[in-house]
Amino acid sequence: MAEDTESTTVQEKLTRKRIFINHVDSYEGGAISKYLSTCVINASLEELEEEEDTESVKSDTLVTKEGTYEIVGTLKNQDGEKPEWVTEIFNFKDKVQMLEHMSECDIVIYDINEDAGQIDEATWAVSALHAELERFKIPKIFILLSTVMTWAKSKPLDPDDPEIPFTEDDYRRRKPHPNFKNHISAEKLVIKHGKTNKAKFVTYVVATGLTYGAGEKIFHDLFRTAWHGNTDALQCFGNGMNILPTIHIKDLAGVLQNIADSRPKTRYLVAVDDSQNTLEDVVKIISTDLGTGKVKHITKEETLLKKDVKQSDFDMLLVNLRMDGVYIKENMNIRWVAETGLKENITEIIKEYKQTRGLLPMRACVLGPPASGKTSIVEALCKQYKLHHIKINDVIREAIEMLEKSAARVDSDENEDDDGKAQEDHELLETIIENKEANNGRIDDQYIIPFFRDKLHSMPCQNQGFILDGYPKTMEQAKELFAVDDEDEQEENSKMPVFDKNIMPEVIISLNCTDEFLKDRVMNLPESVVAGTHNTEDGLQRRLQEFRVLNEEDTTVLNYFDELEFHPENIDVSKETDPKNQSIVEQIVKIMGQPRNYGPTADEVEEMDRIKAEKRLQKEQEEKEEIERKEAEEKAETIKRQTEWTNRLEEVKRQEQEVLENQSIPLRNYLMKHVMPTLTQGLIDCCKVRPDDAIDYLAEYLFRNNPQID
Repeated sequence: MAEDTESTTVQEKLTRKRIFINHVDSYEGGAISKYLSTCVINASLEELEEEEDTESVKSDTLVTKEGTYEIVGTLKNQDGEKPEWVTEIFNFKDKVQMLEHMSECDIVIYDINEDAGQIDEATWAVSALHAELERFKIPKIFILLSTVMTWAKSKPLDPDDPEIPFTEDDYRRRKPHPNFKNHISAEKLVIKHGKTNKAKFVTYVVATGLTYGAGEKIFHDLFRTAWHGNTDALQCFGNGMNILPTIHIKDLAGVLQNIADSRPKTRYLVAVDDSQNTLEDVVKIISTDLGTGKVKHITKEETLLKKDVKQSDFDMLLVNLRMDGVYIKENMNIRWVAETGLKENITEIIKEYKQTRGLLPMRACVLGPPASGKTSIVEALCKQYKLHHIKINDVIREAIEMLEKSAARVDSDENEDDDGKAQEDHELLETIIENKEANNGRIDDQYIIPFFRDKLHSMPCQNQGFILDGYPKTMEQAKELFAVDDEDEQEENSKMPVFDKNIMPEVIISLNCTDEFLKDRVMNLPESVVAGTHNTEDGLQRRLQEFRVLNEEDTTVLNYFDELEFHPENIDVSKETDPKNQSIVEQIVKIMGQPRNYGPTADEVEEMDRIKAEKRLQKEQEEKEEIERKEAEEKAETIKRQTEWTNRLEEVKRQEQEVLENQSIPLRNYLMKHVMPTLTQGLIDCCKVRPDDAIDYLAEYLFRNNPQID
């Protein structure tokens, strides 16, 4: 029975498909291991027919299927947690134990592209496995994931035609970048060990292009800078004319899947997409679709001075290589995510980047009567969530400034290639000025609402999100502001209300309070705060009347959101006593939830740590001072009590003395009247006579002269 159990265990080890991947918690290791964990064994040998399978490749959702590869590996962060798609983590410092567990795997993948520090471990692993190949009961595959940087200094195939791309067939002519010589040494060692016994141990080298997608790695700084929108232009290193060989990380995982399934005869493979994008192309398209659309070139020297640019990234971003992965395109069945490259697929890549990083915009709207604290509350929320504060006055001012700037080009030479945009803006600006003069300084909604729509559709608002401050005020404004421009979509959804999902607030807050509360609040404001605002007595009364008229029970803008299933949260502000509305802000924070952004920057973290340290020191100082104050008070109280006790003791003694003296007065009087005269005379006589027995003499004298006897 024991023999049967043992044979079953051995059989399971022989038939199961295990893939070892180093650093399954890194960017490349994580994306590749996650992809392969969903791949059915030998699935790449069949033609892809169903579109839903292609969609599943693009999705980040983890779908578990039967017959998929079992993933094991190591962690880069030894204290990190095991990813959910990984079966087992190897954490052995002893290489003998490591080799034992690695020998149980069918496929071993070592990535030295992302972390050059793994080169020594990768060369040890392939050498150790090669030494054990005679003991292998099943064939094993070793895949070294290297880099095209081992080709960086290769001479052109044809000096007269430098645009001819390198292919796998030219790998013996490759010349590495000076900083990647260890990579090419590892490649040669892996190829060498794969020639000994191909039936039991076959090795592959995959020279991968610059990987992108799934949250980004080497292009992450460009994506992050563009998303934040803190700079006017995205920086491009050098002249930007160098060709970057690239590949989407999931397409690279697809290459590894094909190798695992089909064991191709070609041992050296180039994994790149069909694009021939320059660095400038990449920077430009990221800036256009995620940032300001502007690009600024900086020198290589300036690039090296940037503290967040690593040397390896610098080398890769400035490489100039034309590569063509002929074999993978002609012989592999890859479910391509971005076969044509980053530029052609930027929309989906940006969407994937935001979802992977959790950079989803937060959109909210805070409504309420005038002087209810909307602006101060929105300011606090925008500061906490790093969102854009959308105020009607700011929107109008910015839009007018842009129109004025554009209209100023009407008579300039810049207007020649403007397609009439400057002239249109000039005419619109004049129309708005006339409308404003005719309406006592106000601008009609037909002009304001397009300003709002442009603002909300701007890249910063679409990237980070926004909070509308007191707008829209009416149901009509809301309908027009959030209307869908696409007529086809409107007709398709004509049976139900439609709205622009890209600008519709997810959270609607309604601040509620009585007019009396608002009047009292404004009356208690300092004159310096009220001066120059609408919060005067007459101004507030007028605005309150307008607000109540526009927000009757059936016509309030809140009904518009209710109909679309965006139910407003009603908050009573009449109980708030803090002028900063801190408790109201905390209530809204609970409703909005956690921020969906990068969180604080390194500088902000440093500043927060500094503030926290200052507060801690201040608290400690205050506690120390409080202890000293209490000790001083206790000491003073002790001295006071001792003084009081001493005074009371003296008073008691004095009173006792007075009592004794008062009690002794009758006795003294008695003695002075009846005893002292006779006794005194007796003493005088005794002194004169000086008898031998003075006491006896005195007694005799008193007896003789006793007044009672007389």
